Amino acid sequence: MSESFIEYEAAERVATITLNRPQAANAQTPELLDQLDEAWRRAADDPEVRVIVLRANGRHFSAGHDIKGVGGAGNGQRPAMTLGGIYAVEAKRFLEYSLRWRNVPKPSIAAVQGVCISGGLLLCWPCDLIIAADNAKFSDPVVNMGIGGVEYHGHTWEWGARRAKEMLFTGRGMDAHEAERVGMVNRVVPLDELRTATHELAAQIAQMHPFALRQAKRAVNQTLDVQGFYAAVQSVFDIHQTGHGHALSESGLPILMLLDDMKSQIGR
Repeated sequence: MSESFIEYEAAERVATITLNRPQAANAQTPELLDQLDEAWRRAADDPEVRVIVLRANGRHFSAGHDIKGVGGAGNGQRPAMTLGGIYAVEAKRFLEYSLRWRNVPKPSIAAVQGVCISGGLLLCWPCDLIIAADNAKFSDPVVNMGIGGVEYHGHTWEWGARRAKEMLFTGRGMDAHEAERVGMVNRVVPLDELRTATHELAAQIAQMHPFALRQAKRAVNQTLDVQGFYAAVQSVFDIHQTGHGHALSESGLPILMLLDDMKSQIGR
């Protein structure tokens, strides 16, 4: 039996998906992402579910990709070391999954506490709404690794062009209140009220007609796609892959690891 990294429950028209790798700050292994995608599919297919909540156990929402597993196929296998291998794995787990979660025809809410670093953004950005605890901090410092940004390029859409450039160029973090000011976060609440506030909002939305919710979500997402979101995300994914190609040519590794920097950000 493989270890379970995801908890799932459904009650009163709300499905709650919980990341459950707190000892590793919910860093994402291939297995965790596969289990997460299964949970999203389960919620999407359940006719009784009207709203999906994504949350995380422990101090932090997600420290991003588990560096040791990046580019790998999971189950202890040796990481893929060719650009083609890296591309195939990331196209599925980092782009296809995030886009599929974004397009699930049911409203979704992410509840974020602690750090949400790089790959963690690929989990909360696909959600329709984000509720942040007052200790939440968002960042994508992968320019330090020789890569221009994580695989699902929501940066420009979530932060605006100039803020996105600043965040990427410097690698600095954005706290919950700044994230609310730029429109990435809907609400900021005290940490001890995060789950209650999120589920109260989910319960309120769950009272609405499911077809109307589906159409309202489609209208907004379709507008973003007409503006270029989908095409941009696809093309920037290919730009991301040039970072891996550069790293392979320089060091023979898929990425330049900065584990010490990551650990300092999550306070280990």
